[in-house]
Amino acid sequence: MKYGTLMLEKKEFVTLKRLLNLSAEYKEDTRKYSVKRLAEELKNAKVVDESDFPEDVVRFNSLVTVSTEDNGWETTFQLVLPTESHAAMSRVSVLAPMGSAVMGYAKNDTMEWEFPAGVKTLKIKNVQHKIEEEIQL
Repeated sequence: MKYGTLMLEKKEFVTLKRLLNLSAEYKEDTRKYSVKRLAEELKNAKVVDESDFPEDVVRFNSLVTVSTEDNGWETTFQLVLPTESHAAMSRVSVLAPMGSAVMGYAKNDTMEWEFPAGVKTLKIKNVQHKIEEEIQL
């Protein structure tokens, strides 16, 4: 992990904590696991001001490219709030397993995460911030 722990911007950290509190009762095991694990990782996250936020760290509205090292699978998606998720537009909720897996990680970080198809090792290949779309927190 490039920065030793998750990196989050202050306002996004507060929003994420609220979302996690509201979603603690998910019934689906994989989603429940993802929310619980992200909540645990937030306990040690480094929370920084907008001006100090690294350009290579995944945050809300980031375009993220991830791959698996075992079979070469790769995808690019935008990480969004749950109300903005849309599979056909490649907009993934931060509370979905893929979204929870990458939030706060940096380019070139790898992580193991549980998905409906089993545990996968993901690598973040690229992070691009969409500055024209400001998130309303």
